[in-house]
Amino acid sequence: MAAVHLRIGDLVWGKLGRYPPWPGKIVSPPKDLKKPRGKKCHFVKFFGTEDHAWIKVEQLKPYHPHKEEMIKINKGKRFQQAVDAVEDYLKKAKGKEQNSEGKGDSKGKKASNKPLKILEEDDEDLSALKDPSEKDLTDSDPEPSALERLGAGPGSGFKWESSPVKDDPHFHHFLLSQSEKPASSMEPISKRLKIIEEVTGSTSIQAADSTAINGSITPTDKRIGFLGLGLMGSGIVSNLLKMGHVVTVWNRTAEKCDLFIQEGARLGRTPAEVASMCDITFSCVSDPKAARDLVLGPSGVLQGIRPGKCYIEMSTVDPETITELSQVITSRGGRFLEAPVAGSQQLSNDGMLVILAAGDRTVYEDCSSCFQAMGKTSFFLGEAGNAARMMLILNMVQGSFMATIAEGLTLAQATGQSQQTFLDILCQGQMASTFVDQKCQNILQGNFKPDYYLKHIQKDLRLAISMGDMANHPTPMAAAANEVYKRAKALDQSDNDISAVYRAYIH
Repeated sequence: MAAVHLRIGDLVWGKLGRYPPWPGKIVSPPKDLKKPRGKKCHFVKFFGTEDHAWIKVEQLKPYHPHKEEMIKINKGKRFQQAVDAVEDYLKKAKGKEQNSEGKGDSKGKKASNKPLKILEEDDEDLSALKDPSEKDLTDSDPEPSALERLGAGPGSGFKWESSPVKDDPHFHHFLLSQSEKPASSMEPISKRLKIIEEVTGSTSIQAADSTAINGSITPTDKRIGFLGLGLMGSGIVSNLLKMGHVVTVWNRTAEKCDLFIQEGARLGRTPAEVASMCDITFSCVSDPKAARDLVLGPSGVLQGIRPGKCYIEMSTVDPETITELSQVITSRGGRFLEAPVAGSQQLSNDGMLVILAAGDRTVYEDCSSCFQAMGKTSFFLGEAGNAARMMLILNMVQGSFMATIAEGLTLAQATGQSQQTFLDILCQGQMASTFVDQKCQNILQGNFKPDYYLKHIQKDLRLAISMGDMANHPTPMAAAANEVYKRAKALDQSDNDISAVYRAYIH
């Protein structure tokens, strides 16, 4: 947004991270709340919430000139409540002005002394938005005591909206407990997060603020290592660095490290050196063999593991590989977590991955700022191996679905139907999604630049089928899709995108 000249009292639209523009009013900040360094910004109170935040001037627009534009692009219920709250505020302000002119009443009502609502990491008041008519829209300064809880520095910990888990589509952290353990067993994290009991009986935990969305993550002071700078790893490391983490990188092809060194990363000569230098080391490689070699091979991670060191396996592998790696890491006194990610290269670059974690719960908690930097959502699934199982199931479904879409496109062509019309109809129905639209458009344009390698989805299908065999559970759809991907690999499509499975039907 273009910079504008604004002053205290002006109504504005404020843009905070990936959230939509939201109506607010520029107000005076509390006396003991300093403006963030190096940022030309205003302190904004948002309507329809109790939230305040420092917003950069380029992320602000005057309210009235842009009202119709904003209402067109934002349709949510809470957004409409916020707009209604602005209109109520304007009516009250106009009424007071007329009252003052007509009666000359200089007494007026006493300004509310209600404390300023600033959410921070240990704030457990995450109630849903109330009706705008219940909100106090006065702009009196808060009592100083309301700010005594700001321990993380100016402007940190602000939250755009306070909402239950099920209503916030942006950034959540969840702890999906696979055990019968009471909430008290999660005391270290419950101090920072609101615990909500779901109908299913599992425990969901929502982050107290959407820090990944508003860009105000407080990075951990632990030293981070990262091994593997492929399609997914590159985006992850970039986002860790952007959010202020201290990262040491290693890649089998050393040249891939150069760009990240320029961005401020440190270089590790071997996986063992990275693990020994860092408190938390992440790995994201192609398959089970690569994951084992990285840990157990010459100059591997295991040689750098010492008591207390954390190792997080982010590769999509089978549960047996995870069990083996967990055992060898913990045998050296290390702490282990698996955290495979659901997403694509684009989602990795955007910091919008979905993270599935399992293993040492305390490591999951220690990685909080890292997961917020790289993803929009994280789940903790209990004991090591559960995340691998869940990820293989997810990728099995995605791979089978992509093969079916490709089959539909080619059948449309074979029967004289327009592939574009097929896609247009598909995207107007219940199966409409960004995934379907983007993949099909790329197919029709002959664009198979990898966003997720075809060879990797075929590997995941193979592992999922094997997992089904071990559980004596049929996977006929996955087996059929796997054969199509194998055909595509034989046609030299391994290093293309998963949508290149289309070519298996036309040769």
